[in-house]
Amino acid sequence: MAHRPIRLFGDPVLRMPADPVTVFDQRLRTIVADLLDTVDAPGHAGVAAPQIGIGVRAFSYNVDGEIGYVINPEVVELSEKTQDGVEACLSLPGLGFDTRRAQHAVVRGVDVDNEPVTVSGSGLMARCLQHETDHLDGTVYIQRLDPAARREAFRQVREQEWFWQR
Repeated sequence: MAHRPIRLFGDPVLRMPADPVTVFDQRLRTIVADLLDTVDAPGHAGVAAPQIGIGVRAFSYNVDGEIGYVINPEVVELSEKTQDGVEACLSLPGLGFDTRRAQHAVVRGVDVDNEPVTVSGSGLMARCLQHETDHLDGTVYIQRLDPAARREAFRQVREQEWFWQR
């Protein structure tokens, strides 16, 4: 398996909704292994399949020592209580913006054997679950910012050396 390079903001794969997984085979096992290898690095809280260039509904997470993955995730519960804090993304290196998220989230999906999986958490885990599921819907977190903050975020993105070197 492999630690895969991360696709950067501006790559079309990050803006397209990922396809649901319908075939549970060795190819899927390889994708999941690559997601787990890629998330198992310092500073990586989550990696969605589109971030490694694969347009399928799967992501891995690495939060507070808990490492795992979910295939075909759906957010099934969000608390009314919210959290504010700086959110970052591997696809927008060096940047972080205040983002409001639900304080608690529950995601349901399946594993590589198409068996049910439920992942829930509060704080950073809730933020991760929402962030990675957004990636699978073709949404990068800066798109969730209010209009003024979004304009500032896009201005900062355009100033990044990596943005012009893709």
